[in-house]
Amino acid sequence: MKRIRIAAAAVAVASAVAVAGPASAGAQEGAAAAAAKKTVVETAVDAGQFDTLVSLVKKAGLAKTLSGKGPFTVFAPTDAAFAKVPNGVLDELAEDKAKLRSVLLYHVAGSKLPAAKIADRSSVKTLNGQRVRVRTQGKTVRVGDARVTTADVGASNGVIHVIDKVLIPR
Repeated sequence: MKRIRIAAAAVAVASAVAVAGPASAGAQEGAAAAAAKKTVVETAVDAGQFDTLVSLVKKAGLAKTLSGKGPFTVFAPTDAAFAKVPNGVLDELAEDKAKLRSVLLYHVAGSKLPAAKIADRSSVKTLNGQRVRVRTQGKTVRVGDARVTTADVGASNGVIHVIDKVLIPR
């Protein structure tokens, strides 16, 4: 059975550092607990590496939805991932709210899927109705063409998995 080989304690510390920055071990545990009390949108805002994603979520009118009860699993591309997308593609999406919503919802599953559950799957159904492929090789997990760089960032209404590319539905 395929498994992501990340110890739960290491994930909690990595999540706390990703959200709160470097700090003492006690502060990191507190930051992880605080992050879990914030929604996926609030957690993404606080992380400081998802400005483009958050901006597009707001533009598409999805911020309220993703701040709701959930649960959600968000495959969150970083600002660096959005920087790799050709300007024409982002401009086109910004002008077509329906396409933008479809692309963004392709990054969201309507259930809480921690890394261990994702590693056992060959695909995940997204909120845009399509499935995104999942592949695990050793310690590397890929969702579509993106690599999960940080897994299991906790939020009150789900979980965030940081990815290095923007997923474009086919």
